[in-house]
Amino acid sequence: MVVRLRLSRFGCKNKPFYRVMAADSRSPRDGKHLEVLGYYNPLPGQDGGKRMGLNFDRLKYWLSVGAQPSDPVQRLLFRAGVLPPPPMLAMGQKGGPRDTRPVDPMTGRIMTPESAKNASPKIGSEVDDRD
Repeated sequence: MVVRLRLSRFGCKNKPFYRVMAADSRSPRDGKHLEVLGYYNPLPGQDGGKRMGLNFDRLKYWLSVGAQPSDPVQRLLFRAGVLPPPPMLAMGQKGGPRDTRPVDPMTGRIMTPESAKNASPKIGSEVDDRD
């Protein structure tokens, strides 16, 4: 029996709400599950952010005994800081060189040392050298 960590859909039409479940890989999406591990609401709240609540102790337990997260759950766990970032396979062409630039773990965006050094200058810090 392979245990998968996956999303189970709840909510109304056009208003999805998901629960993060530990379930047998052979059971249907909204079928029998072993344990509820958290929730994920993809619709933005009043503050504009997506809401997520996870039981980190139980998630770490299921991962330690060999449970395999599905792709959406893997992205959620990456955003929560439980899993390392998934391998970034940004290729220009098929079979081309892989992108090995570092990725910011909180946003998933590519970090460049030039962007940190060449930050926009603050107002009033520019010196006028005109004569």
